[in-house]
Amino acid sequence: MRRRRVYAVVALAGAGALALSSCSTPQVESSIEEGTSVTIGWNQAFYEYNNLSATGNATANANIIYLMNDSFNYYDKDLNLVPNESFGTYEKLSDDPLTVKYTIADGVEWSDGVPVSAADILLAWAAQSGKYNNVEPVYDEETGEITNQAELDAGVFFNSSSPGLALVTEVPEVSEDGTSITLTYSKPFADWQVAIWSGSQTGVPAHVVAQHALGIEDPAEATDAMVTAIQDGDVTKLSPIASFWNTGFQFVNLPDDPSLYVSNGAYVLTDLVENQYLTLQANPNYTGEHPATVERVTVRYNEDPMAQVQALQNGELDLISPQSTADVLTALQGIDGVEVVTGVEGTYEHVDMVFDNGGPFDPATYGGDAAKALAVRQAFLKTIPRQEIINTIIAPLNPDAEVRNSFLIVPGAPGYDEMVAGNGSDAYPAVDIPGAQALLAQAGVTTPVDVRMLFGQTNQRRQSEFALMQASAAQAGFNLIDASAVQWGPLLDDTTIYDASLFGWQSTSTAVTEADANYRSTGQNNFGGYNNPEVDALFDQLQVETDPDAQFDLQLQIEQQLWSDAFGTVIFQVPSVTAYNQNVTGVDPITIAPTIFWNFWDWQTTGETAASPTATAPAETEGAEG
Repeated sequence: MRRRRVYAVVALAGAGALALSSCSTPQVESSIEEGTSVTIGWNQAFYEYNNLSATGNATANANIIYLMNDSFNYYDKDLNLVPNESFGTYEKLSDDPLTVKYTIADGVEWSDGVPVSAADILLAWAAQSGKYNNVEPVYDEETGEITNQAELDAGVFFNSSSPGLALVTEVPEVSEDGTSITLTYSKPFADWQVAIWSGSQTGVPAHVVAQHALGIEDPAEATDAMVTAIQDGDVTKLSPIASFWNTGFQFVNLPDDPSLYVSNGAYVLTDLVENQYLTLQANPNYTGEHPATVERVTVRYNEDPMAQVQALQNGELDLISPQSTADVLTALQGIDGVEVVTGVEGTYEHVDMVFDNGGPFDPATYGGDAAKALAVRQAFLKTIPRQEIINTIIAPLNPDAEVRNSFLIVPGAPGYDEMVAGNGSDAYPAVDIPGAQALLAQAGVTTPVDVRMLFGQTNQRRQSEFALMQASAAQAGFNLIDASAVQWGPLLDDTTIYDASLFGWQSTSTAVTEADANYRSTGQNNFGGYNNPEVDALFDQLQVETDPDAQFDLQLQIEQQLWSDAFGTVIFQVPSVTAYNQNVTGVDPITIAPTIFWNFWDWQTTGETAASPTATAPAETEGAEG
């Protein structure tokens, strides 16, 4: 995420209700063609196998995890939520209280031969519900280092959250045979169908976490110990379990320990070289309904879109979906034998500000004067040249592109026009330098005001956006400082090094509550420390509201608060371009993650595809996170 991040609302309403009965699914024969391969270009390197964690929740990870792991459901071409009964089933047992039973299908196993079980779902709940967290990290404001490590080591802290699973306040019930688990909600939850183990948002293997965290070699014994620790609330055991869950699956090269990347889906990981490439091989023991049709998938990393275009033309890549520019589109359209698909992604570009780092947007900087900090934020927003960015960078790709003026609803989606008419975004209709200068003067703020902006250093589009922002901000007295980094995504948690960020949110579902994590005071993706109790309360209501009209009214109130508080701004919906050579068929991208990867089981190769890379890949095709 861009780094393309993985969490934004795409549509106003969630998917329809599902009530699925439990059943087992017979093994599906693979239609794989031996020796076939596809090489894909992507803009950010894989770096963490646990994409439910605060650090790992990024599209670059989710895409790969989607290829490696099955889930209870997924989104199809039309963004319908489709059940995957070959992995398992789920059934709503009751509306009052909301009670949902999940059952793993017969024969579903991790690639090390350990059965997927209710324990895996239980761990995902424990990690995302917040039930056991009794401590959280404290960071040094100057160095960004954790100052209470001893307290963390002794306590329990899972660095993840879920608005839905937080409503499951009692420990879920695990069946005696370990194949089923029942979640009972304390309140209704609008998006219960995608609350856990859905799409690319799957969990990590419980037995692996338990083996490492508890020092138990036998996987069954380790799993039992972990289940007991969760059921008993055993802090002594949950502490190392949480610690390993948070960080144990972070790697940028193939680990020596194969337990760190066991999978249960169509593919297994066989190679990973930092910032160069990743290779997946068809899982010979996969029994689900989405088997691999291509034996080997390699993903090469390079954030330079023109380098990806050149690699596609040279036959080094078969499929790319780069961050598009007019030059990229023109170059692709000039290559013979290449299919080009354009559209709009479920990703939107945005700027967020930091509220609690002692910087220019923090009330503490002004002796606790919240009004003065608000004026500085408002002034800064008045300098962001959103229309100029559209005209200069986006319109050559999408002549119909417009400034996005909603945090929660995509332009063109039901309710968007009504949202924009009433959410308060009209306070920032265009760049207003005199207005920004007046706000700073009225607040008594001395200029220049330094603002450090974090973004992807090697992302050319964002470099261009930053340059336009920097020139505009300078006119009003803001000194916009380049705080970009190559490996910038994990730095979002360290607000000691930046005051504003520029990147994109990308959606993984159509859930109406998905933006909760971005704007709630305790939200996993609320990196800037925004804290508005009224917004929290509105999200509490949105979680349990199932009527679409009432949902919209709550979303409108949330947006009114966000714009009034000068939380940040949204700029544009990202245009998309996908291109692939004539030797690959079945590619049919969707607007939400996992985009081009969603129907990998339909891919076919009809000729000679790109060769697999080696660790000595040429520099021009190496990639970096951005």
